[in-house]
Amino acid sequence: MNKHRIIKKYPNRRLYDTEQSRYITLADLQKLVIEGETFVVKDANSGNDITRNILLQIIAEQESGGTPMFTTDILMRIIRFYGASVQNALTTYLEQSLNMFDQQQRVFKEQITGAMQHGPINAITEMTQRNLKIWQDIQNRFFEAATKVAASENDKEDEEKK
Repeated sequence: MNKHRIIKKYPNRRLYDTEQSRYITLADLQKLVIEGETFVVKDANSGNDITRNILLQIIAEQESGGTPMFTTDILMRIIRFYGASVQNALTTYLEQSLNMFDQQQRVFKEQITGAMQHGPINAITEMTQRNLKIWQDIQNRFFEAATKVAASENDKEDEEKK
């Protein structure tokens, strides 16, 4: 079973990391999320899981400063789905989309790392060779199709002459 780090939120709005035995900030929690650390935020008095509320606070802070991720249009569209019959479908779609995006990011980073380990010249050479192969395949398919069309037209002309 996956052990979650426990963060307690006290009535004075302070967050306490039970693993490190110290008070932390929302910025610290954001850093934990970025690092992939799993945690649960519990209300110190009731013991209720308030993780979602805290994560929404982090998102609200991020959205209010700097460059927001969600446009006003996106936020309005999301709000329209609350209570609609497709709310669960949208949730599933967003989760799957984010999972796929994460996976693509990991693959991209691995490819870049691998390319740089082989040296930039080798990476460019490999990329050029792949692109050349793709171009040759496209060109071959084009000529094959053109040859078939020409042969078909010649066959029609021969039959018309008969």
